[in-house]
Order: sequence, then C-alpha cells, then structure tokens
Amino acid sequence: MRRRRASMVAWSAFLAAASMMLAPGGALAKTSPGQTSPSKPAIVAPDDGLSGGGFYLEADRLIDDDANDRVIAKGDVEARYQGHVLRAFEVDYNRRTGVIIAHGKVQIINADGTVQFADDMTLDKDMSEGFALGFSTRLAEQVKIAAATAHRKGQDLTELHQVIFTPCPICAENGGRKPTWSIRAKKVIQDHRKLTIYFQDAVIQVKGVSVFYLPAFWAADPTAARKSGFLLPIVTISGQRGLSWEQPYYQVISPSSDITIAPQINTKVNPFLNLDYRQRFYSGVMDIRAGYTYDRDFGSNGDKFGTATSRSYILGSGLFDLSPEWKWGFTAEQTSDSLLFEKYSVPDVYTDQGLYEADSQRLISQLYAIRQDSNSYLSMAAIEVQGLRSTDHQGTFPIIAPLIEGRWEPSAPVLGGRLRIDGSAVALTPSQSIEDPALPGIESRRATLQADWQRTFIFPDGLRLDPFLNARVDLYSLANLPTSTITSSSTPTSTTLANAIVPQAFGTLGLNLSYPLIKRAGPVTYVLEPLAQIALSPTLHQNTRIPNEDSTDFELDDTNLFQTDKSPGFDIYDGGQKLNVGARATAFLDDGRSASLLVGRSLRAEADPQIPLYSGLETALSDYVMEGEITPLQNIHMFSRWRLDTNTFAVNRLEAGADFTTSRVTAYVSYLQEAQSPTGQGLSTSTTSPACVNSPTPTSTLPACSVKSLDLRGEFFPIRHWGLALYGIKDFQAGNWREEDVGIVYRDDCIRVEVLYKHDETFNGTFGPSTSVVLRLTLATLGNSGYSADRPPAP
Repeated sequence: MRRRRASMVAWSAFLAAASMMLAPGGALAKTSPGQTSPSKPAIVAPDDGLSGGGFYLEADRLIDDDANDRVIAKGDVEARYQGHVLRAFEVDYNRRTGVIIAHGKVQIINADGTVQFADDMTLDKDMSEGFALGFSTRLAEQVKIAAATAHRKGQDLTELHQVIFTPCPICAENGGRKPTWSIRAKKVIQDHRKLTIYFQDAVIQVKGVSVFYLPAFWAADPTAARKSGFLLPIVTISGQRGLSWEQPYYQVISPSSDITIAPQINTKVNPFLNLDYRQRFYSGVMDIRAGYTYDRDFGSNGDKFGTATSRSYILGSGLFDLSPEWKWGFTAEQTSDSLLFEKYSVPDVYTDQGLYEADSQRLISQLYAIRQDSNSYLSMAAIEVQGLRSTDHQGTFPIIAPLIEGRWEPSAPVLGGRLRIDGSAVALTPSQSIEDPALPGIESRRATLQADWQRTFIFPDGLRLDPFLNARVDLYSLANLPTSTITSSSTPTSTTLANAIVPQAFGTLGLNLSYPLIKRAGPVTYVLEPLAQIALSPTLHQNTRIPNEDSTDFELDDTNLFQTDKSPGFDIYDGGQKLNVGARATAFLDDGRSASLLVGRSLRAEADPQIPLYSGLETALSDYVMEGEITPLQNIHMFSRWRLDTNTFAVNRLEAGADFTTSRVTAYVSYLQEAQSPTGQGLSTSTTSPACVNSPTPTSTLPACSVKSLDLRGEFFPIRHWGLALYGIKDFQAGNWREEDVGIVYRDDCIRVEVLYKHDETFNGTFGPSTSVVLRLTLATLGNSGYSADRPPAP
C-alpha cells in the first residue's frame, strides 16, 4: 500500500509537470496595447469530481516492478489530477531516477482548455527539464503550434526545432488544406523570465507559399499580458506622401504605463513621428498622443511650398476620481497646421474624449470637474476651441471660462409631482468680432436659474395627462457692444463700444396629453397614440443686444416636437402660446419585426422673427414633421425623417437611410436633402454647400437652394472569402462624388486583407483633390494593423 501511494504521488507530479512542459504554443499571441493588467488571471481548475485533490488513474494494465523500482501503466492510459488530463499508450515512472516517460499518442489537456500532443515525452526527476518528440499544441483562439522536437532547459528556457505556427483552420478531411498564413522557423527559443519568444530562420507563408524571410525576430510570450514588441506596419501609397510606411513599436514602461512609437517614413515628404503614451493611476487614466515633423508645407500632389518649420499636434485626455461623487478630467487638443491630420493620415482625431465635444474639424481643450449623486449634478469647466476649417477665424472662437451647470431634484414628490431646479453660468470672451475683424468680439456673461415641475395622471381608460409648470430667469452682462455714430443718412463715421446689463424672465404653463390605443390581432400588436401639448407663456420679443452664440443650429424635428422650448441653447427662447400636436402609430410582431410612424407639427399664436429661417419654426404654423422606422427582417432596418413646408408641402428636409447585416452583406445608405437660404441658414455648418453662400448681398428674400447628398458604405461577398468594400459621398449640388473608396477584400477565420483605392474631391484651403491606395491587414492573434485612420467599411 505504501508503494502504491508513492506511485500515485509520482503520477500526479508527472501530470503537473507535463502540463507546463512547453508553453510555446501561441508564441505570437496578440500583444494588445489595450491590456494594462500586469499578469493574466489565474486559471481555476474545472470540477473533475475528484474531491480533496484526489488522483484518478485508468489503464488496461498497471505493473509495479519492484525489482527495477518502476511503475508502468499500459494500454489507453488516462490520468486526471487538479484539472489536468493525461492520455497515452504507455507511461513509465522510475522511482530510483525520478525520470517519467510517456509513449504513444501522448495528449495533455490543461485546466485552461489548451491541449498538447507528442509522440514521446520525457521529464527528469526534478521536473525542471524535459524533452518531447513530435510535439504540437492547440491553444485558445485556435492557435496551433507544431515542432519536431521540444526541449525544456530549466525553468527559464524552452527550445523548439523545426517549428510551424498558425491560427488558421487545417482540415485533414479535405486533404490537409494549407493554412491561409503560417510561420515556419528553424529554431524558436522561449525565455520564460523575459517573457519573450525568439525566432531564427523564420519564413512567413501564405497558402503554403513562402513570401517573406526573416533571419531573426522576437515577439511577446503568450503568458505576458503586456509585452514590448513591433506591431504590424501601416502601408499607404498616395499622391501627397508617395509611398508611406508607418512602423509602430509598443514599449511597456511599467505595469501601469506604456508608449507606442510609430515613425512614418514617406518618399515625397519628410518623416513624421507619432507617439501615444498611456498611464494608469490608482484614481484614473491618462492618454497623451503627439506627432512631430520638420518640413515645408505641401499640397495634395506632394508639391512643397513655403519655408520649413516644425509641425506638430497633441491630443491628450485624462479622467480621475477624487471621491465617490467627484471626478475631474481634461482634454488637450492643439495642432500647428489645420490640415496636418489629413496630410499625415492621423487616426481617431475627432472623438469624444471629455465632458464636452466639438464639431468635426475642430479641436477642444477643456479642464472640468463633476460632482454627481442620486439627487444632484454639478459640473464646472473651462474650454478653448481651435477651428480647422478653411472658413474658421480663430479670433472669433471665444474662451469659455467658466462654464457651470447644475441640477437638483428633491427625493420626495413636491405637490405630488417631480420638481427639478437647474442653474447655469457661462462667460464667453472672443478676441475678434465676427462682423468686423478690426473690432473686439462681444464679451458675454450669463447666469440662469430655472425650475421645472411636472405631475402625471393616468386614468383607467388609458388617458395620460401631464400638467407642467416651468420658470426661468436670465441675467446677461455684455461688453464691447458696437454702436455707430451717424453723420449722414447712410454713412457711419465712427464705431463705439458699449456695455449692457440685460435681465429677462420667462414662464410656461402647460399640459401634455396622450391616449394610447392598443389592439392585438394574431401575432401583431398595434398601438395608436394621439399626442398633444399645450404650452402657454408670454410672447417674448428677443433682446437684439444678446448675441446668439449657442442657438445657431436651430431646427424642428421629431426629437424636439414636444419640447416647450425647442431652442438648443439659451440665447434664443422659443416662447409664446403654442399647441404641439401629433400622432404615433406602431406595429410589433412577435418575431421581432416592427414598424412605426410619427406625424406632427407646432401651432403658435404668432411668429417669432428671431427664430432662424428654414428652421421649420419661422412661421406661426410650423412645417409638418414626419418620422418613420421599419424593421421588415431582423437584419434590415430602414428609417426616414421628413419636414414638409407648411404652405406648399415641398420637402424642406428629408433624411432617409437603411442598414443591412447578413453573413455576406453589410451595408449602410443614407440620403439627405435640405432647403436653405443662399446665406447658408437652415443647415448645420458641417454640411453647408458653398453653392448656397455665394450671394454678395444675402437677405431673407433670396430664393432657397437645396443641399442633397448620398452617403453609402458596405461590404459585399459574392464569393465566400472574396468581396468588395465600398464607401462614397455623392454631392448632388456639385454633381460629383466628394469621396470614393473602392477595394477588394479577402477574409477567412484568421486573416483579413483589404486593398483600397481612395479618392477625395474635397477642397480645403491649399489641400485639393487627392488619391491614395491603402493596404489594410489584420492577422488572427497578431491584433489589428491599426488602420483606423481610414474609414471602416461599415458603420
């Protein structure tokens, strides 16, 4: 009995050692900079039914050779211990030397689900060294490694010879299909201490054909959650930069910080260096991106002009916890050249990083603090915006400091309803007037306090009534207001600047009504919901001294139809006596399909001349608003939004689109049509067409023009692995495609390759139409190639 127990202990030790015999499988596992944990989580062994750390052994024969001090198990050997499973034809343990040998189709299944195979495997008595013949392993993400021999040399080094690595499927039933890509190496060394894999005489193969040779290179060990190393390069051929090769290198600085260094080498222009430094603190995170070059400016064809100078950018952000309620953060965004990001294909520039976000082609730097609990919210910020559009004048962008917003709601009902109190304050300080560059901009400081109360009554027949009451008080302090002194009937001789204090107060009493009617017919549920809102407030004549800074993009649509104040900001107040009416019809099918339609408009006692033209609200009877959505199939969704003229029913605004997602088609299409005056009123500045703003004497009596554009993108795979990628923006005003991307895509389970032709007809300052060819490459287990600078093929 004593000897048998000793044998079981030895067998369990063999299993534990064999399971860690070789961990080179996955030697090229993905080294993602996004992982910041210093180590991988511990693997929890699955419950194998062996309580108390028990050991299970099964074999056709078990030989206890006392004469030679050996224990031998033969015939379909299977042993289980602490989540590990060993299978072999024969296992031989020498109690005298401690050597353990497994023969014949050796298979080890580890607790993490990985599997190792060998023809023969040997471990020494200390289980620190081992040797395997015909070794192979299958790891997570379908990574497969095979080697003629594998030799573990102590605790720190494992050496493999004649190695092949691939994450791609290999189908023996189909004649041993060649993997899409693989790496063959004469020798591979795994350094467990440095968490690094070294390759010697390595060849990259595609479909079994050698395409690239490297005498030596290294990559991260799969056991390393974060490890320094080269990432896949970014390759572009364009008219402006010529052949461009960007080679990122990821460097781990500490368990909580790292940096990606990505020099970009160009044949037509000087090199450009991109950096991305990330730091995690106990209370938050920080990400600082920067880029630099020293060169002359250049156009869309790479022709240089001007003098050589330093050109750079910084894109930084951070967010930190001060306490469970308080946070503070920042963004720091600045560039020396307005077209720097386009010229050097810098990715992910105009993304939401902080508390506030700017429009496309504008950078925002901000410092802010936030306090939030279950009943209140408070934010304080200081903001600076840099405009990068050719029509932007930096002096007209104000410094916004401070910007304070707060909200408080009592936890208990007030008069049976919900009470909310909001307050805000802001100071705007531009250095230059929009109308006259020779004058300073109007300095505006505003403080606002408002209260909103609402209560809900639901009657047995389904009628819902929501009476509400809100009040608001504003106080403006204005400086640098221009006034002119007239010496004749038409000619001003001088301009003076004045200050003013402008108070104003508003109040609205109203009622929301809805009466949903529901009917069930077979598998369909129908809902018809009439909607109405009565809002009564004094007719307000806007004070013309207050500059409109925050309500320039003002438009009626389905999202603000039932808002009492449809203005997006504070500088214009949408008051008066109004009746907002509409109806919504919806049909739901049990299988997930649905359709809905909303129709409505706003009726007011009199028109407000301060509301912008072509907003749909400039007349007493507003435009008609319609919004519809339909999901005819679970993978197809279509929508449409209309705004029809109140008198002629002409289309003042139309937005329609659809997206499709199937195994072979991913597509999105949208169409936009919007009427605006020749001055550009009635359309957001991000899409204003130059054809609508060339009038030398813009007035409200000029005829409207219409901006029309088509946006489409998608991927189509008529063949299983081969497809087309398309992206385009059609400008019907100019009669051309403003942007075009057309490419060929190959994809399978372990690789994605795209070759894209890109053409841009946009004129932006000195940067005109441009053409480029971009290679996108993604390999399984090697991570994304980082081509996020280019627009993805699907939304």
